[in-house]
Amino acid sequence: MSNIVDTQDVTTQANTAPVRYVMTIGTPISRAALVLFAVLVVILAFAPVFLPRSQVQDLILIFLLVALAQCWNLLAGYAGLISVGQQAFVGLGGYALFAFIITLGMDPLLSVIVAAVLVALISIPVGLLVFRMQGAYFAVVTWVVAEVFRLLSAQWKVLGGGTGTSLPRSASSEFFGLETVATLFDVRNAAAREIIIYWTALAVTVFVVAVAYRLLRSRLGLALSAIRDGEVAAESVGVDINRTKFIVYVFAAFGAGLVGALYFLQTSRITPDAGFSLLDWTAYVIFIVVIGGIGTIEGPILGAIIFVVLRAFLSGYGPWYLIVLGLLGIVVMLLAPKGLWGIFSQWSRIELFPTRRRLERRED
Repeated sequence: MSNIVDTQDVTTQANTAPVRYVMTIGTPISRAALVLFAVLVVILAFAPVFLPRSQVQDLILIFLLVALAQCWNLLAGYAGLISVGQQAFVGLGGYALFAFIITLGMDPLLSVIVAAVLVALISIPVGLLVFRMQGAYFAVVTWVVAEVFRLLSAQWKVLGGGTGTSLPRSASSEFFGLETVATLFDVRNAAAREIIIYWTALAVTVFVVAVAYRLLRSRLGLALSAIRDGEVAAESVGVDINRTKFIVYVFAAFGAGLVGALYFLQTSRITPDAGFSLLDWTAYVIFIVVIGGIGTIEGPILGAIIFVVLRAFLSGYGPWYLIVLGLLGIVVMLLAPKGLWGIFSQWSRIELFPTRRRLERRED
């Protein structure tokens, strides 16, 4: 595939003035949105100062779900890989974190990064296995792999086996920068620990969204768009389909590992069923992407906010909570296949994170 850059000028001679054709991706609205996004991140960084603890915990959950949903969106919405086994990498990230802290005495925040890198490395041989399958077989194999990891973790006696384990109390006082944050905000160590986890979750979300956006605007993103539109056509123009999908698969595993490690660092306890939960880490994520808008950057962000809000209002109604979520998912899939953001974008022509290239005509 020939190299394509974000801006390409083609000048032709006309009777009056030259005409310039410019290939662009961004728009004035998207550039303004990036500025507002940066301002919002700064405001959110100070949220623990003026928000109650319950709302801070809700924001942590939103951040982690946005990151995880963006990873699954890259897989399904662009690479065409319908995975129902992302819980494998979430659970591996959590268990790797506990192993590093309990057995090696590693700093908790450093353990989050190292655990995610380890998960990405594990995803390479796993990917070589699951990529032998396609379509529905790929989906089934990813779920089977997750179940294998769940069963193996239940045999890991050092980390509690089938009943799981908790972080030692000493781990809560060994955070990098804990004393500085406690002094700065005049809070106890427990609250300072939560603030640090909050900041880390915000940083993870910004990192995943930024990488996904940059990736989709790059040459690799162009290859993903070609694959989404038609694999046969993409391959005919030189796109290495397996290599492109594999890169996305490994990145999605890395992101899931970050989410898993950080989530279970916050809860301070992990079990095989919680770490490798199909409902929590895949079914809910699919719901988030579907109602928000698959194949967009904005969709998973909107979907995660809607999910957490519904969860907060409906969790006290028992089974009705899941019934409402299921009905909402069915209605959106029937009436708005592109998701809620897809409807809004189609109606308003607004894209906050555009990834499609457009050829604009400009007269000098």
